[in-house]
Amino acid sequence: MAGGVSSVEVVKDGATGLEKLVLREAHGCSVQVFLYGGQVIFWENEYREQLLFVSRKAYFKPPKAIRGGIQICFPQFGNHGVLEQHGFARNRLWSVDETPPPFPATTSNCHIDLILKQSPEDLKIWPNSFEFRLRVALSPTGDLMLTSRIKNTNADGKPFKFGFSYNTYFSVSDISEVRVEGLETLDYIDNLQCGKRCTEQGDAVVFESEAEKVYLSAPPKIVIIDHDKKRTFELRKEGLPDVVVWNPWDRKAKTILDFGEEEYKCMLCVGAANAEKPITLRPGEEWQGRQEISVVPSNSEGIKNAWPVAPIAI
Repeated sequence: MAGGVSSVEVVKDGATGLEKLVLREAHGCSVQVFLYGGQVIFWENEYREQLLFVSRKAYFKPPKAIRGGIQICFPQFGNHGVLEQHGFARNRLWSVDETPPPFPATTSNCHIDLILKQSPEDLKIWPNSFEFRLRVALSPTGDLMLTSRIKNTNADGKPFKFGFSYNTYFSVSDISEVRVEGLETLDYIDNLQCGKRCTEQGDAVVFESEAEKVYLSAPPKIVIIDHDKKRTFELRKEGLPDVVVWNPWDRKAKTILDFGEEEYKCMLCVGAANAEKPITLRPGEEWQGRQEISVVPSNSEGIKNAWPVAPIAI
């Protein structure tokens, strides 16, 4: 990039006609964030490799959520409530937040701030007023950081409860050669067994069939190891106790209209979440949850030799 500086620009996507923000770092890393859904769709490293999966059959028009990238699931996770699957934030039009409140000290000047507020239609299905502020940041080394701040603005003194998840679709070479470390020995909710509570028995999570699990009280860092690409994604989180893991495998993939029949082989959805116990906010209170993803070279020792856990810098 000319001048070796970071930049943020607002453009219209040529393929979909949707407005998006493009963040570029001096070393060549970039992120594209669509205002529709407040959704990170593309994240490229300095070699122009796409790190997130987006289905070739994804819909890029309301009211369908975009299949891929990082979906913001709010105010409901999954079907644990009366709203549509994963709530409505992922298929609403967000706005650029021109006057965001102060954030903690940041390691990156390359960021954008978005905001979502309730619409009259939202109030009919979820009668609460809120301000949802989202910061998407790209570090000088290409790390992708998302910070969500949700505030209860109800004028009637009423608290509200919500669920939340960053449903992150990682691009992988071959799902059968991928393993997730950091979730071993944890309890999880298996949604393929009607929400049965189980305990992870393996020394890592590997994939041989459909998976739809919520790991409870997960550690602040997990890693997704892609052996074929010799690439490891390191996911760190704050304010979000759980981790969701999903891959539809072959049979389920054939039933999903916005997903290719063979695409299950090259994706894995893993994300920080608050899925088991809803968060309660009283009027005026604000909640914050963060997810940061780094890409590091793979090694045979997995998480044992990964970077030490450090506070997330946003």
